[in-house]
Amino acid sequence: MKRLRIEHATGFEYEGEVSASYNEARMLPITSAHQFLLNSALEIEPSTSVNSYIDYFGTRVSSFDVLAPHRRLDITARSLVEVRARPAEHPETSWARLAAATGRAVATAEQLTQTARTEPHPEVAELARTIAARHRDPGRAAHEIAATIGDAVEYEVGATQVHSTAGEAWHERKGVCQDIAHITIGALRAVGIPARYVSGYLHPVPDPEIGRPAVGESHAWVEWFTGDWQGFDPTNGAAIGDRHVLVGRGRDYNDVPPLRGVYAGPADSVLHVQVTITREA
Repeated sequence: MKRLRIEHATGFEYEGEVSASYNEARMLPITSAHQFLLNSALEIEPSTSVNSYIDYFGTRVSSFDVLAPHRRLDITARSLVEVRARPAEHPETSWARLAAATGRAVATAEQLTQTARTEPHPEVAELARTIAARHRDPGRAAHEIAATIGDAVEYEVGATQVHSTAGEAWHERKGVCQDIAHITIGALRAVGIPARYVSGYLHPVPDPEIGRPAVGESHAWVEWFTGDWQGFDPTNGAAIGDRHVLVGRGRDYNDVPPLRGVYAGPADSVLHVQVTITREA
């Protein structure tokens, strides 16, 4: 188990004066079976009140409006979380039992439907079907599909855009964690395995020194359902460990962006992001 302090600073610098902005932030971790949130706070400049709620998928949302004229918006989320590893397990089941279990609950049935972001390239769908045909156990099939996708796509910043789809990223065989998660989710759903997008943070150092800050980043991985929900990080080809901090879940990235909003003002703006993660214990 590790205790991690996370500081995520982001926001926009506008070309001119903005008269008002309306925003949602999904930047604060949650308490779950494998992590415990010790404390968290959200700082906004210009100062404003915040309305917090839990969305449909269980993610903490901070909603706020800035109604005074401003040229810059800064949001800083600070959190302290205790995290323990949660390696994937493979509860014994069959494809028939999985199909029956999936249809009994909305939470699993809705994670079978492809979105515009996850719709798989025909090659990916065929690859997933080939792997699934080799396994009597859908959990082990899911694990091999996720690992295979991660091996096939090169991690490269700038190869895709924030709005790129799984099909576009697969065509390039390059992308970031968001793209690799979308491709994996599309592949799993193509063979009848419910899968969802997970957003959070990852400490970049395998065995971080206590007290030494590290430049981190927002991260994305996947969870699939084969009797229970299991997680896997296809970008790193690894189980979900005690360096992964969960923030939110959804059907794809569109359900869990760190910051989303609209504003009245000049068309151009510049986004800035900085994540710092420090192991405290």
